Amino acid sequence: MLQWKKKPGEAVAIDEILIEIETDKVVLEVPAPAAGVLVAHVVADGGTVVSDQVIAQIDTDAKAGAAAPAAAAPVAAAAAAAPAAAAVDKGDVAMPAAAKLLADNNLSVAAVAGTGKDGRVTKGDVLAAVAAKPAAAVAAAPKAALAPVAAPVPMKLGDRPEQRVPMSRLRARVAERLLQSQSTNAILTTFNEVNMAPVMEMRKKFQDKFEKEHGVKLGFMSFFVKAAVHALKKFPVLNASVDGNDIVYHGYFDIGIAVGSPRGLVVPIIRNADQMNFAEIEKKIAEFGQKAKEGKISMDDLSGGTFSISNGGTFGSMLSTPIINPPQSAILGVHATKDRAVVENGQVVVRPINYLAMSYDHRIIDGREAVLGLVAMKEALEDPARLLFDI
Repeated sequence: MLQWKKKPGEAVAIDEILIEIETDKVVLEVPAPAAGVLVAHVVADGGTVVSDQVIAQIDTDAKAGAAAPAAAAPVAAAAAAAPAAAAVDKGDVAMPAAAKLLADNNLSVAAVAGTGKDGRVTKGDVLAAVAAKPAAAVAAAPKAALAPVAAPVPMKLGDRPEQRVPMSRLRARVAERLLQSQSTNAILTTFNEVNMAPVMEMRKKFQDKFEKEHGVKLGFMSFFVKAAVHALKKFPVLNASVDGNDIVYHGYFDIGIAVGSPRGLVVPIIRNADQMNFAEIEKKIAEFGQKAKEGKISMDDLSGGTFSISNGGTFGSMLSTPIINPPQSAILGVHATKDRAVVENGQVVVRPINYLAMSYDHRIIDGREAVLGLVAMKEALEDPARLLFDI
């Protein structure tokens, strides 16, 4: 859970955003199901909740400023009933998944009727009990029983301060997936340099007309997406994934674009990129950028993907080894374009050079396909007409 948008005692309108809840992929905005007054927060900022859990109480008849403490009586009754319920012999019988839910929702195994074998409490039993729990009783639950609040903990170290901040769900999930990628893929990276002058000249020549015609700026990323699709068509294994002992070749090109957001890295997907023109790709990238900035990237935006592009050049990176986004098998790293001295026809000349890096899963992609795939991207960028004629 992230942050409440309304305080107890404040009036809320139906569908007004009450709170933002962070999952391991996106931030969800939860609207008010009815108009009224927010009586109480059941879970504090930073707490942990599960699906269908009651998180607040709204009094549809009260007026603003009247946060009702009247829920204390039901809570007291519930608390008094708990020891008695605990006396019921359940035979220590909570399934593992159910036990976690019981702990998350401050329930005892004795308080839930088990429907499993020998009266065991299942995950479904706990979810049913949570859904049926009286709203008033839940709303006034003692704060000590709530999930811990993820607040910064300052450390008193004189003039050498530290601050301990728990990872957000999104950051923890990103860390988990990166470790998974490195532990399950045989990652190798190949590099090449690209003379970006032809792309820069084409962009300069057409960017004003392009923006007037399509209502979006012509950036560089659409060229990289087009070049990537161009190479993936030539070397389909770069667009494949591993499923057990099978190699899955995808007959479509869904390109993930790594986007930095205030809450961490997300990789929304441009679907069927091979069927899109430059303007459609630029509009989609702009849309993702705005959504990431506002924290409105959806689960659908992040689902799937057959190949990814990471643009560290936005932040000035010269070179990096990008980590594969599982279950994909390859990723392109794009870096900052800088004027560099290169040799052409025996002469040292200055050219705007971009170093490209492609990491790939060596379990299914051999060096030949990886190197030639990156060369195909390089050739497409150094002669953009190839992208127009698909050659």
